[in-house]
Amino acid sequence: MFDLTGKIAVVTGGSRGIGRATSISLARAGAYVLVNYRSNEEAAAETVRLVEEAGGQGELLGFDVADPESVERAIKEAVGRHGGIDILVNNAGISIDQLLLRVSAKDLETTWATNVNGAVYCAKACIRPMMKKRWGRIINLSSVVAESGNPGQVVYSASKAALLGLTRTLAREYATRGITVNAVAPGFIETDMTAELPDAAKQGIVDQTPLGRIGRPEEVAAAVVFLASEEASYITGQVVRVNGGMHV
Repeated sequence: MFDLTGKIAVVTGGSRGIGRATSISLARAGAYVLVNYRSNEEAAAETVRLVEEAGGQGELLGFDVADPESVERAIKEAVGRHGGIDILVNNAGISIDQLLLRVSAKDLETTWATNVNGAVYCAKACIRPMMKKRWGRIINLSSVVAESGNPGQVVYSASKAALLGLTRTLAREYATRGITVNAVAPGFIETDMTAELPDAAKQGIVDQTPLGRIGRPEEVAAAVVFLASEEASYITGQVVRVNGGMHV
């Protein structure tokens, strides 16, 4: 197992799905995990409980990623308590699915505020303490649709594609400071988001996937843990595709 003992990790949107699985996996590798949530404190507390049940340590870190002042304040307080931030996983995201002609300005604004602006705000808040240590890992959760596109997800796919540009640019900006920045692009994963899909839609996804199934959150989390580890120290600006071969 990759050893993250002594590392402080922030996982945004850590209350469920991929965020929860990532929090647990990072903790199992030895990281102290700050589980971010916006409103569902009960679900986030359950993530912390599962982290501790797995033998790890963590705590709640409530803030809205779309609110830059809230992000800055929460990260600053966390740095004060723990002496720094080593790993940032930008996982928080929302999806408002509409065909282009039905997309409202509010849909665009809300999605961008969380999926893109939130990742920028969190990276900005965590970069300085990482620079002081001359070591850091930023992992942005993108999506298969960022590269393949998907009808009905014009705003979501655009926001996730923006994270790839963010990843590559930050990788170039901070490589000399010992900070790597990478993205993980999941395919269709068993989460609350995909659970709402009709059975016919799920079967259509499986039919498009060479491995013949929907992925598990733990499989995405495994890629995140690797990218956060010392073993991935020569990898930056890259996209790790965890999609069962749906897009290659």
